[in-house]
Amino acid sequence: MSLNPKLPPLPEREQIALLDPFEGLGLKDIVIVQTLQEAERAAAALLAAGIAGFDTESKPTFAKNEVSGGPHVVQFSTRDTAWLFQLHRTECNPVVAALIASTGLRKVGFGLSGDLTLIRKRLGIEPQAVFDIDDEFRRRGYRKSVGVKAAVALVFNRRFIKSRKATTSNWANRQLTEAQIRYAANDAHASIRVYDALFGGS
Repeated sequence: MSLNPKLPPLPEREQIALLDPFEGLGLKDIVIVQTLQEAERAAAALLAAGIAGFDTESKPTFAKNEVSGGPHVVQFSTRDTAWLFQLHRTECNPVVAALIASTGLRKVGFGLSGDLTLIRKRLGIEPQAVFDIDDEFRRRGYRKSVGVKAAVALVFNRRFIKSRKATTSNWANRQLTEAQIRYAANDAHASIRVYDALFGGS
């Protein structure tokens, strides 16, 4: 299959490093869901939007046979707001589960198969209406997995800042750091932005 003429070859890491940063969401646009009422408000806004960027974060495992207890954070983002659900707040988990299982909310993200496996184990539900943007890049002729960083460079000519320190931090912490909050929210936010660019969303 030939490449879509609008999409050039995947940029190399060195090329991405030279780009201007991707403008993500600021802290004022990110909601850390803390109560059932906030969870229900988030669900109403997400279902009204009908589509959201989606991702999860889990405390990393380092030992050979260590089993992940994740996901510990589930994040959704519309075009202007992100919501972070910490699954230790168990009163909110039925709302998270309902959103993930809802066919009324399309959830778009990158490399989601591992996330979905953990969700099935942790929440006991079958995710519905999930779209892995990596599959779309493959459909357009890219052979390698694209991922959010390369996709943002490709589509927006911008550098998506993905801190290894944040990636491997303890996502099971009850109090997330500012760096974790920004990282988690913008992973989901970048997904909805890339999806819009590929499919002509408003």
